[in-house]
Amino acid sequence: MPSITTRDGVRLAYEEAGSGFPMIFVHEFAGDMRSWEPQMRFFSRRYRCIAYAARGYLPSDVPEDPASYGQDHATDDIAAVLGGLGISHAHVVGLSMGAFATLHFGMRHAAMARSLVAAGVGYGAAPDQRAQFREESEATARRIQDAGMAQFAATYAMGPARLPFLAKDPRGYAEFVRHLSEHSTLGSALTMLGVQRLRPGLWDLGEKLAAIEAPVLVLAGDEDEPALEPALFLKRTIPTAAVAMLPRTGHTMNLEEPDAFNDAVLRFVSAVEAGAWKARDARIFGGSILGAR
Repeated sequence: MPSITTRDGVRLAYEEAGSGFPMIFVHEFAGDMRSWEPQMRFFSRRYRCIAYAARGYLPSDVPEDPASYGQDHATDDIAAVLGGLGISHAHVVGLSMGAFATLHFGMRHAAMARSLVAAGVGYGAAPDQRAQFREESEATARRIQDAGMAQFAATYAMGPARLPFLAKDPRGYAEFVRHLSEHSTLGSALTMLGVQRLRPGLWDLGEKLAAIEAPVLVLAGDEDEPALEPALFLKRTIPTAAVAMLPRTGHTMNLEEPDAFNDAVLRFVSAVEAGAWKARDARIFGGSILGAR
């Protein structure tokens, strides 16, 4: 499998399909590059699509040094993959952990971001959830190390926001759990500790988020409770952002409802490419309920 090497020497495996304007997919904590197969098949009909395995996820390298994991590394790895492929700018589509990296990419590598899709973003990001999220991240890392990935996958995949996927598509859900069970124990534990646990909360990034100029689509499943308030926060904070809600849908939305996910993303990037996605009119926050005063 082809790979690129980051500045700090980590090899990142990737695959690509199709031709056209580049679109890169950034996976969630419980996913990997295989999680984007429904999107790779659909969007490669008109885009050059790239999916890669984050550091700590096979077949990419699994660094043993905890310092090799963090939000900045996760963000800069997107740029490393694009740069390694000679791509100057791209549509960036991220889910959950990958959506955090996508938003940070819009802040750290603005010139490379043609557009940003942040799906299922916001777990532990609210100010009143920060301490709890860090504690749960530490406990989760211990469970990974103590139980191993096979046992951990069976329990982690039963989280409340994964249950809609199980109810709708037991076969697809079983594949998702199997892929999760095949992840590196060390890489998953260090990712949980270094990326998930230590990433800054969205509310702490208000000024930087407000400065994002790239078009932004925030996607959320309406049965993914931890992502609902953050979705509204992002919509209200980023001048170019809009929210699309997938009904009766949980966290693993790109696999659970691939047609709806793909349609929302396609409509968004089509509007961006047509020059029709503008920053919103600030007057919508004028305070009047019924009309102009």
